[in-house]
Amino acid sequence: MKKAIGIFDSGLGGLTVLKVLAKKFPNESFCYLGDIARLPYGNKSPETIRRYGLQILTYLKNQNVKAIIIACNSASTVFLGENEFEGIPLLNVIEPGAAAAIAVTEDNQIAVLGTSATIRSHAYRDTLHRLAPEIKVTEQACPLLVPLVEEGMVDDPITELVARRYLSEIREQNISTVILGCTHYPVIKSDLIKVLGEEVKLVESGDVLADELKALYQDHILVPDEGVRQIRVCITDLTDHFERLAHQLMAPEKISDLERIVL
Repeated sequence: MKKAIGIFDSGLGGLTVLKVLAKKFPNESFCYLGDIARLPYGNKSPETIRRYGLQILTYLKNQNVKAIIIACNSASTVFLGENEFEGIPLLNVIEPGAAAAIAVTEDNQIAVLGTSATIRSHAYRDTLHRLAPEIKVTEQACPLLVPLVEEGMVDDPITELVARRYLSEIREQNISTVILGCTHYPVIKSDLIKVLGEEVKLVESGDVLADELKALYQDHILVPDEGVRQIRVCITDLTDHFERLAHQLMAPEKISDLERIVL
């Protein structure tokens, strides 16, 4: 396998990022790690999330990756401001996601949806205020959405009902821009739009990370590698359910290798 771009998430939600990157960088190989065995990260302490994250970064480094993307928003909050790991470029979604939301908001109101850990950290709120102090930020933790996605409950009445419970205040305030501060949320975008309305602008992790990765090539920090492309997916727990879901989330992109690994 040629030198790949590493991506990690707490579960399978980060495949929404991998899918976008695989489409936008068709000649690159990727090594994805989903820590399903310890999912969810959103209800864990920053110390525990960082410990898990360091284990994963070390694993990806040992796979000889040329860059690592922290797709997990909860993990991004505890590595905020760190641009490399042992010499390997490190990207996370918080600042580029905040900047993208500021660029598209028309009313200076931005809502952030995330896990309990992401919202508790106020990482998006603080970054938004640092970049644009005039922005009014509404934060909403949505802890039940991750397990619903991991169970494959997309376009499901229960998922829509849970989303309505969480998002009623944001809907009432007519907030125009919403940051999907968890990689799982794009999977249920149709359910979220039913609640928030077609007119809302949704900022997704995959798009902003693609722009960040593109900048690394433009700045000659990364160099494209020649060879046969592979998309390798490693998860810390593997069942038939997760295997089916992984292929569904990545379609039409093809996974070259799906395996269970031990950290």
